[in-house]
Amino acid sequence: MHARLTVLLILVAVLPLQAQKSAILAGALIDGTGKVLTNPAVIIQDGKIVAVTNKAGVPKDASVIDLGNATLLPGLIDLHVHPNLGVRDYQVYHMKESSAGKALSGLKAVQDLLQAGWTSLRVAGDGDVGYANFEIRDAINQGLFTGPRIFGAGHYLSVTGGGGDINFMSYEQKVIADGLIVDGPAEVQKAVRQEIKYGSDWIKLLVTGAFMSAGDNPNNVHFSLEELNAAVAEAARRDVPVMAHAHAAEGIKLAVKAGARTIEHGSFIDEEAMDLMIKHGTYLIPTLSIHAFHENTDDPSQQKASELNKKIGEAMYRGFQLAVKKGVKFGMGTDFVGWPATYSANEFIQYQKIGFTPMQAIQCATRVNAEILRRENEIGTVEAGKFADIIAVKGDPLKDLTELQRVKFVMIGGKVVRNEK
Repeated sequence: MHARLTVLLILVAVLPLQAQKSAILAGALIDGTGKVLTNPAVIIQDGKIVAVTNKAGVPKDASVIDLGNATLLPGLIDLHVHPNLGVRDYQVYHMKESSAGKALSGLKAVQDLLQAGWTSLRVAGDGDVGYANFEIRDAINQGLFTGPRIFGAGHYLSVTGGGGDINFMSYEQKVIADGLIVDGPAEVQKAVRQEIKYGSDWIKLLVTGAFMSAGDNPNNVHFSLEELNAAVAEAARRDVPVMAHAHAAEGIKLAVKAGARTIEHGSFIDEEAMDLMIKHGTYLIPTLSIHAFHENTDDPSQQKASELNKKIGEAMYRGFQLAVKKGVKFGMGTDFVGWPATYSANEFIQYQKIGFTPMQAIQCATRVNAEILRRENEIGTVEAGKFADIIAVKGDPLKDLTELQRVKFVMIGGKVVRNEK
């Protein structure tokens, strides 16, 4: 009897405990692949989806989360966020708060975005002299905090006098720019190595001037082709992709030729740039929410961006409409800079304006964005084997995309972080 008990105890000790299964029931599921399923049941175990079935397929030992007539979707992915930037005085804000302070405020920002349904984020460089966003990412991954999946670049690389530099101070002042200032292929190469060393899994290049920064013109190309080639080649040696901030059409073309994976903004895109992007399979992230935001702001610190958007807005939208018709591949990013997290879903409305159907817009923020991140086997769709990153809204976002501004349920990795009745 004693020997039998010992064997039994040993078996209990070595056999893995079976994690509790759970099942989410809802009225519909937009699964990210283009399909809509009615009355779905999503079965989850160990943080992953094990089956997508119906109510009859729910295991008897599963705990049930019944969301009634709600619509389920994959967790949303935003490919262009700046958690450590503020809309006001963003070029000097990084000098007003320590990197440790940035980590605290940035953690709050990404947690707010998670609550709004954005379960994965790509940081497009940020206003921090350190690498606060990767401290946030690592703390989340270690289980110290609940937050979204974070990828991206620590800083944006800029030329002297470019969009990442500070161009409104006298030459006597030795201030730290919010970007990494690099000139020439050797400096670019070293900066890429430094970014990767400290946690960047993307490299961000400010190929052209910017809308929000002082003293530069977004229609000017800043990096040379040699510098761009050096950046992309160095990143590629470490299997790290490049995102290229490029408003000017010529800057877009140079970045595509150099091998950038995504073009950010693309405000002055022309047909030649579109055709080149189609040829190379480059993705466009137009960040339309920030344009809409600037059109309606009276903040003096945003005067440059506001005036530019009012001047070129109609032509910019026509360019994007043509890009959609021609077949340029679009991902989705909002250029989040500290606004209320629910505002980010305005991007879906903007995508309708440039010719996307609601289903296509949703796919840009789910399946396509996962492909851009090279994480399509993990996130982006509600399918067996993927992480259980799932959100729900009360109504039907295919009929009313504003539903995505009112997310009621959020699960990440099988953990419920919001369940609003």
